[in-house]
Amino acid sequence: MSDKRETDALIVHKPVFFDAASLHIPTLRILREDGTLYPDAVPPDLKQELALKIYDTFLFIRALDERMLASQRQGRISFYMTETGEEAADIGSTAALADDDMIMAQYREQGALAFRGFTPDQFMNQIFSNEKDLGKGRQMPIHYGSRELHYMTISSPLGTQLPQATGYAFALKAQQKANCVICYFGEGAASEGDFHAALNMAGVFKVPVIFFCRNNGYAISTPAHEQYAGDGIAPRGIGYGLKTIRVDGNDVLAVLKATQDARKLAVEQHQPVLIEAMTYRLGAHSSSDDPSGYRNKSEEDIWRAKCPVLRFKNWLMQQAWWDENQDSQRKQLHRDAIMAAMKKAEKVPAPPLNDLFTDVYDTLPWHLQEQQAELISHIRKYPQAYVKTAGRLGDE
Repeated sequence: MSDKRETDALIVHKPVFFDAASLHIPTLRILREDGTLYPDAVPPDLKQELALKIYDTFLFIRALDERMLASQRQGRISFYMTETGEEAADIGSTAALADDDMIMAQYREQGALAFRGFTPDQFMNQIFSNEKDLGKGRQMPIHYGSRELHYMTISSPLGTQLPQATGYAFALKAQQKANCVICYFGEGAASEGDFHAALNMAGVFKVPVIFFCRNNGYAISTPAHEQYAGDGIAPRGIGYGLKTIRVDGNDVLAVLKATQDARKLAVEQHQPVLIEAMTYRLGAHSSSDDPSGYRNKSEEDIWRAKCPVLRFKNWLMQQAWWDENQDSQRKQLHRDAIMAAMKKAEKVPAPPLNDLFTDVYDTLPWHLQEQQAELISHIRKYPQAYVKTAGRLGDE
């Protein structure tokens, strides 16, 4: 019985060693920083309505991130993560998907959720963990989820969504659905074992999944050159049998085009795809981080000049689809809407205590019954420490 590994391979008779220089993947770039196209560039299929929706989502996310980071500094919320500088990656790729394709996010993809219609009120209810939060206040801020918008609830442990994406895509293939899964993660998460298991399974089973790596230069404070020795993350996709492409993650037209083509491969051919988007996190890793401890301002300034929002704005204005007056009006509209939603959400009560224990089991098991009783007893013993909760014990 012949060995397929040998018959399909190129045979040599002297040792040949390959290294990172043997495989260098190019970066797709369509849009110059001044908003003009490269002469030989092939732009994506992009109508005016979709282009303006993408840009308006950019403006909303900038306003949301600015207001929420300020709110965290004021002590109004406990935690926040911005996506400043990375907006083209998740918003541009989401714009290439069908509305019912599944999104499995890491934690910096609020733009994808906003693009699909998550409202300012829904954002605020989650961030403030009130009783209108779709997650019933069980998650820390920015751990969004929406069944209606096909956006899987974010999980804090790094990389858990990667094998889940492969499994979900396997189910789509088994059910013969014309959909795919897109799974977002950073280059730091690609150092997790889940990354390798997920890509290997996806390549073997040929499932409709797009792995989208936001290579933003840092895994919290660890720079990319200390994370891996190879040519980024993209070559790993080839090693696992995935179609692979690298794009300029600050060029929304390149991101959109790459994801449009990736979706066709995933849905029509059940060919998993890895997209590596080269971008930069302009803000801190989170509201608990100070990036000045591990990078300098001159480095940040280089990337500010490559701003994805300004680059796309320049292109829109050259199409005569946008102007400075519209820009100012929409920015103010988003600021006002976010501020109004925040003030409203702050006044909404916390979820009832029993919501901590529901929705997992049909009948509450004995160990959770004991925990529930102990918690209620503790709060009744120290009501002054739980002012908002003491009056919401059970159905009382």
